[in-house]
Amino acid sequence: MTVEPDSERAALLREVAAEVREHDDEGAEQVAAIVHRVSDLYDPAEETRPEEIRRAMAFILEVNDRGGIER
Repeated sequence: MTVEPDSERAALLREVAAEVREHDDEGAEQVAAIVHRVSDLYDPAEETRPEEIRRAMAFILEVNDRGGIER
C-alpha cells in the first residue's frame, strides 16, 4: 500500500488526535495515539510504512491490555 504525502491530511489527523486527547476517559489517550500514528503516513517528513503503524497500534493496544505503561 502506497500513501501519497499530504501535509494537510496529516495536520487534520493530528488536530483530531489532540481533540480526542482532551476527553478524560480511559480510551481517549489510546485512540489519540493511534490517530496520531496514522497521521505519519501522510506526513511528507516521515518515512513510515503501514506495517510500522500496524505494529505500533498493536503495541499500544497490548500496553493498554496489560494495565498501562506504568506497571
